[in-house]
Amino acid sequence: MSNGTIDTTQELGTRNIRPLLWKYTLPAVVTQIIATVYNLVDSIFLGHSTNGALILAALAITLPIMNIIHAFGSLVGAGASARMSIVLGRKDVRWAEKILGNSMFLTFFFGALFVTAGYLFMHPILALFGASDTTISLAQEYMNIVMPGMFLTTLTFNLSGLIRASGYASKSMWIQVSGALLNIALDALFIVVLGWGIRGGAWATTISMAFSAILAVQHFMKPTSFIHFKRHCWQPKMYIIKNVLAIGISPFSMNVASCAVVALLNKQLIMYGGDLAVSAYGVVNRISLIVFMIMMGICQGMQPIAGYNYGACLNKRLKQVYTLSLKWNVGTGIVGMLLALLIPRLLVMMMNNDAQLISIAVPAMRYLLVMAPLIGFTVTNSQFFQSIDKPWIAIVTSLSRQFIFLIPMMFLVPLIYIDLGANGLSGVWCSCTVSDVLGAALSAILLYSQRKVFIPGYIPPERKPRKERGPKESDK
Repeated sequence: MSNGTIDTTQELGTRNIRPLLWKYTLPAVVTQIIATVYNLVDSIFLGHSTNGALILAALAITLPIMNIIHAFGSLVGAGASARMSIVLGRKDVRWAEKILGNSMFLTFFFGALFVTAGYLFMHPILALFGASDTTISLAQEYMNIVMPGMFLTTLTFNLSGLIRASGYASKSMWIQVSGALLNIALDALFIVVLGWGIRGGAWATTISMAFSAILAVQHFMKPTSFIHFKRHCWQPKMYIIKNVLAIGISPFSMNVASCAVVALLNKQLIMYGGDLAVSAYGVVNRISLIVFMIMMGICQGMQPIAGYNYGACLNKRLKQVYTLSLKWNVGTGIVGMLLALLIPRLLVMMMNNDAQLISIAVPAMRYLLVMAPLIGFTVTNSQFFQSIDKPWIAIVTSLSRQFIFLIPMMFLVPLIYIDLGANGLSGVWCSCTVSDVLGAALSAILLYSQRKVFIPGYIPPERKPRKERGPKESDK
């Protein structure tokens, strides 16, 4: 290694899988939970302020837009980190450095694109996602402040994934934790002390995002970091851009599909339950997001290990890390399901104590989390396929639950409920449960079709070192 740097990735191919996965999963889980704090803390503070239920409905409307922005972050960040893990498994440090530089180029390109589009089309976008006359002004006030900060979120997401992929899992976590702690402190100052309301929540979020982004950039500016900025890494390379986007298209598609689904779901909720139903969904979605983010954290801990061993053709270790990650995610789903079934009212009251809102949100939480163990199975498969460079299988797996099945179900199931003399709003919630079951079934079929990747000694053509199109020796 040049400049005295140390290879921090060697243990990915040698250390016992259980302690290795724990080492990478714990920081990733903490990071994912902290990521939810940016929205959750705002909701807790604002939900108990004046007109709290109305503000929560406005925040629920902004969630799809923020998810779209996160989608661009995952397009680059998830693709770049997965690709870096694979090439580091092949001991190609220079290629990894090129991935770092090219991912920065993509982040700035997409950042400029969505910030400009967001400001130009903010009002019609909010209306598209279900904003009513009573919520659109609040939602627009929030997004006008948060929009530039969302670019910094995508930058942090990208660089944090690369920090983790290059062997600094704990540092990746602390970058996110420090930003979240700052967000909590600023929320208390701006909302409670200064009384800025929804503007205060927006400014707290934006400032904390900027702080985390600065810390992430600083890591790669240090020559002592294993992978860091070098002059050659800034040269745009089309083969790297294609490879990054090919893997990143899976989480990107999942996030975009989620936004489309939320837009349609909000319209269905308004039809059957009004603004309070949208507010209830926003509350439940933020609570269930904690369970989902823990699952994603486990998958992010799995990703560098799976990618590295896939690149090194260590199939036995690949199977071990997948199996253990699956067990942990299903277990997380079981805990989430039990909490939703046993104490849903207590969880909802953390966000808001409006009696009518609680009466809508409690059954919604049970419907949305009763199949959480199956969600854990589907999420693990989707992220695993992404990690081992199977982007199109990952796309189908991730889209099945949120898009392929949920969209028709959210229109069909409420009508069935009404025909049976039941509440149409309950049918909207139930459509999420049905899509979880169908998505898990399709995921199982796709996993079975790829079972050969776990067989010791089996080396498909695309996993052979240098078979994959990459930089020529002259290009290095």
